[in-house]
Amino acid sequence: MSRPATRDDLSALPVEVAPRLLGARLETVVGGERVVLRVTEVEAYHGRGTGEQPDPGSHARMGPTARNATMWGEPGHLYVYLSHGIHSCVNVVCAPDGVAGGVLLRGGEVVEGADVAERRRLERRGAVRSARDLARGPGRLGDAVGLRHPVHDGIDAITGVEKAGARARLLLAETPVRDVATGPRVGVAGVAGTAAFPWRFWIEGDATVSAFRWGRGAAEAAGG
Repeated sequence: MSRPATRDDLSALPVEVAPRLLGARLETVVGGERVVLRVTEVEAYHGRGTGEQPDPGSHARMGPTARNATMWGEPGHLYVYLSHGIHSCVNVVCAPDGVAGGVLLRGGEVVEGADVAERRRLERRGAVRSARDLARGPGRLGDAVGLRHPVHDGIDAITGVEKAGARARLLLAETPVRDVATGPRVGVAGVAGTAAFPWRFWIEGDATVSAFRWGRGAAEAAGG
């Protein structure tokens, strides 16, 4: 069972909110086509001045910019950014009022609209090897749910108000997920991608969770 998320649900620090998003549903309707995703893997990112430990891996680590403006806004909006010039990645904005933060949706299971998600994936990236790969990894997830940078950046997943032909709603699991694992974030450079920041959370044993890989210099930083 699930319920609509509220801004209050998302007003804590990202590292606190992130595990609560496991098992949540993200529902999108883009161009009249509906997809529902069950979230299985997330990562927390803090903005400048957020929490006790500065986060060198965050887009908002240096303060507000045109790129990260959505991260400094109301909780519950979705920060949709472009990675490597091609991947639209989806984050749930969260943090206390006046500071920046977000939770990257790294992986999920498509529970409704799999045919739509698969077509979108095929159009953008070619063959889909298996159902578990539809939204396994943040770029694939962005393709599957149909949200694109820059037109959908800032879309409100609390009210469901339309933006650029799309609607999004976030629904939280009534019962917390069991078997939550935590560890370093995937592909994040330097110390920000080590166990110093165990801010990746996933459902242990779920097939839709992406594989871990070190970011540039992270393995060296982890080794001392």
